[in-house]
Amino acid sequence: MHAFAVPEDSSAVIDIELPTPKPVGAQVLLKVLRSGVCHTDTHLREGGYDLGSRGSMRLADRGVTYPLVMGHEVVGVVDQVGDGVVGHAPGDVRLVYPWIGCGQCPQCRTGRDNHCPNGKNLGVARHGGYADHILVPDEEYLVDIGGLDLSWAATLACSGLTAYSAVSKVLPQSPDDPVVVMGAGGVGLTAVATLKALGHRATCAVDVSQRNLDVARELGATTTVLSTEDGVSKKIIETCGGPVPAVIDFVNNSATAQAAFDALQKAGQLVQVGLFGGELTVPTALMALKMLTVRGSFVGSPEELRSLVELAKRDELPRIPIIDAVLSAESVQSSLDRLTQGGVSGRIVLSARNVEVPA
Repeated sequence: MHAFAVPEDSSAVIDIELPTPKPVGAQVLLKVLRSGVCHTDTHLREGGYDLGSRGSMRLADRGVTYPLVMGHEVVGVVDQVGDGVVGHAPGDVRLVYPWIGCGQCPQCRTGRDNHCPNGKNLGVARHGGYADHILVPDEEYLVDIGGLDLSWAATLACSGLTAYSAVSKVLPQSPDDPVVVMGAGGVGLTAVATLKALGHRATCAVDVSQRNLDVARELGATTTVLSTEDGVSKKIIETCGGPVPAVIDFVNNSATAQAAFDALQKAGQLVQVGLFGGELTVPTALMALKMLTVRGSFVGSPEELRSLVELAKRDELPRIPIIDAVLSAESVQSSLDRLTQGGVSGRIVLSARNVEVPA
C-alpha cells in the first residue's frame, strides 16, 4: 500500500510503499476515505514533547518507530475482514477509534483504552491513516457514522473526542457559571460547540487570534478574551465577572497554564489538555487553601466516542469549520506546517483520491 510517512529527525513527509496488511481474526482492513490533521502530528514529526525544566521527551525512546505513518482521525470503508469478524462487511463506512490499548491490562478490560500504560495507538505506535489503507486490530474499534458528513465525522475521533472527554470532566456546572476554554483552535472550538450541545450557557473562549474568537462566538461562546498581551488571568476574571469555576486549557504551555490557574475560584478545576509543552509552578498552600483541582485529560474512551457520535447524529453538536484538501505527501507536509505556524480556524481534513464512497 502507498503511504505518507515522516522519518526520524526530519520534517519532510515522504512517499513510501508498505505491504498491504491481511486481516486475521477480529482485524478489519479499511480503505482510507478521510484523514484529519491533528496538532499531535506536529509533535510526532518533531520527535518529542517539551517538558519544561525537565528537558524533552524523545518519542523514539518511548517506543515510537520511524518512518511513521501518522494520521489518527480516520474514516474508511471496510475492504477486508478477518475470519473472526461478525459485525462488519466490505462496503461498510466506519469511523476508527484510534486510541487502542494493549488489550490485557485492567484499564483495557474495563473499556478505558486511553488509560492504558502501554497504548498501541493508531498513527502513533502503529501506522495510521495517511495511507491507502489502515488495519484496525479489532472490529470493536469501528463506529457507525451513518448520515454524518465524512470529513466532519473524521474529526470526532480526536478533536471531538478530546473536547468531549475534557468537557465531561468539568460538567455538571450550573449552566450560567462560566467555563473558560483556553485556545480556540480545532479542539478548543469543538469544546465550545460541545458545551453548547450539552446545555451550558456561559462559555468564555480565550485565544491569540480574533478570527478564532469570532468563530467561537458562532459556535456558542458567550464571551471572549483576546490574549495577545500580559495579564490574561486578570482579563478572564474581569470578563467573567470574577474568578471562574473551571478552565480547560487546550494550549497548555507555561503561559496559558499559569493564567488558567490564576483565574480559578475556590474549589475551581483546571483540566490540562494541550501538548504545547512547558511547566506549571503552583503555590502548594494555595492548592490546599483554595481546594483546587488540576488534572490531565488525554483523548477519551471508546464509549465516550460512541456517545459523541450519537450526539452528532441527533444534530445537536455545532460543526467546526472544515478545511478540505487531497491526501498526499505534499498536503500532509503543508497542513502540518500550517498547524505549526498557528492560525488554522477549524480542522484540516484530507480526502483520499480515487476511492469510491458507497451510497
